[in-house]
Amino acid sequence: MKRSSRSSRRDSSMDHNPLLPDGTGAASDETGREERKPAGWKSMPFIIGNEAFERVATNGLTANFMVYLVEQYGMRQMAAATLSNIFSGTSNVAPLLGAFVSDAYWGRFRTLSYASVTTFLGMVVLTLTAAVPQLRPPVAEQSGQRLGPSGTHLAILYLSLALLVLGAAGVRPCSLPFGVDQFDRSTEQGRHGLNSFFNWYYSISTAATVVAMTAVVYIQDSVSWPLGFGVPTALMLLAIILFFAGIRLYVFVPPEGSVFSGVLQVLVAAFRKRKLRLPAPNDAVEQETLLYINQARKSTMVMKLPLTLQFRFLNKAAIVCEGDMKEDGRSADSWKLCSVQQIEEVKCLMRIVPIWASGIICFVALTQQWTLAALQSMKMDRHLGPSFQIPPGSLGIICLITIVLFIPIYDRILVPMATSITGVQGGITLLQRQGAGMAIAIMSMVVAGLVEKKRRDSALAHGGADGSSPLSAMWLAPQLCLMGVAEAFNAVGQVEFYNRQFPEHMQTLAASLFHCGLAGASYLSTFLIAFVQKSTGGQGRASWLDDDINVGRVDYYYYVIAALGVGNLLYFMVCAHLYRYKGTPELEDGCKDIKAVL
Repeated sequence: MKRSSRSSRRDSSMDHNPLLPDGTGAASDETGREERKPAGWKSMPFIIGNEAFERVATNGLTANFMVYLVEQYGMRQMAAATLSNIFSGTSNVAPLLGAFVSDAYWGRFRTLSYASVTTFLGMVVLTLTAAVPQLRPPVAEQSGQRLGPSGTHLAILYLSLALLVLGAAGVRPCSLPFGVDQFDRSTEQGRHGLNSFFNWYYSISTAATVVAMTAVVYIQDSVSWPLGFGVPTALMLLAIILFFAGIRLYVFVPPEGSVFSGVLQVLVAAFRKRKLRLPAPNDAVEQETLLYINQARKSTMVMKLPLTLQFRFLNKAAIVCEGDMKEDGRSADSWKLCSVQQIEEVKCLMRIVPIWASGIICFVALTQQWTLAALQSMKMDRHLGPSFQIPPGSLGIICLITIVLFIPIYDRILVPMATSITGVQGGITLLQRQGAGMAIAIMSMVVAGLVEKKRRDSALAHGGADGSSPLSAMWLAPQLCLMGVAEAFNAVGQVEFYNRQFPEHMQTLAASLFHCGLAGASYLSTFLIAFVQKSTGGQGRASWLDDDINVGRVDYYYYVIAALGVGNLLYFMVCAHLYRYKGTPELEDGCKDIKAVL
């Protein structure tokens, strides 16, 4: 395999990149219309408003879903729980498909539009099952209980859920990245606005979830199911109208083709040229001569990435050999020759995956708090005043309210204070924010263990294994508040990290990766519960997670999760130390990596 020594192989179309500091950052339309500059916050009322109504709608429809299946569809509890878990898990994995379609074919705006309409149709079908008696099982005359669903009833139900999953596949990965597209990241104002956007987006989304889990659920339980489903459906229609109302302000980033084929091309090309010698790191002239520096992207929003030495073996995919180039300076075969830009984008993915994996354990802590805190509260005094009693499932709202209150304080007070001290935009780095969330999550689990021991001792002292503790359920508030702060740091930090560090044309994949982390945490939580039950129970012993919480030792289980969190935090610190932020150039000697130290 002979190398080519021509110096004209560099693609002149990328000599000036509009996203570099001296560029304008204007973005092109998905449909090829005239370019327009990002409108920034002017377009946010439409995008964040759409997200708020969409969250109230979808969460209002699914928050009480298992109760609906049992009461109105006559399903057994375990069958309803299984269907609910499958629906939730599939909805979190489906965004991978939506991200692929968006990045490769449709673009974010078109994918988001189709998915929103699909979600609305799914809501309409599910609302009809509640409003039309013939679409759900009848009530037995003698027992007064609802009969089990027939095949037709299940087919209609599954149709609504399939439409909702398809809608989630497009909405979840595209909503946030489409908002990011509206900021000009080549300007100081655009970058500052983007910092606040992530915080406000997550805060408003969480506030919408609180509304869904309180007001909408109340309508479903206390008024009627048709109205309880009809309100979210109407809100989803309003979200679609609001989204299209801002179309004159939006910028549209065009799709760049299949993300996965681009990754495979780099790996295959690097393997084919594995025996070739790379140019010296310090020799810029040799690099210019022997490497295929760049090729044009369709979108001007794509940042031009410098050549780095991390994962240096991949750089061989850019070595130009005889016959690799066309006369116009482009690659003749993408499976033999890849640009430096393509290679560095693959490196971005390789650097992010270890960081993403560390977030799963943190989400396990979040998941367990929601589930076990409800069980704990059932053996505590849940009264607020003489007559009102807090529903066990509503205690998790304390965590959500904490997020809603803390994020604006963090964005408007703590970030400016930290920025004046550290000089870092955003106050602390994205990795430091995630690490802080992990540390606070560990503290939350330790506090949860201490509170559970106090609750258990009190319950045993006031009635034995079947007794209920006179302690107020508000004793659970500290651990839930800490978990809310942990989520505000880690979850928002992850969202911002993925959207900033993924290549620009892969940001829908970045959003889907966050949801895959949630799905992974759910699956890991299921495994942990089964493992602890099997390893601590049996042979006449009650397991730590016994059905009777007073007999079990949930406090020990909390400490196990805290210990896993400590190990995970140490792993994360190593990954953060080795991580190189996207676009970071090599040090002058060309031999050292720039580290992002937690």
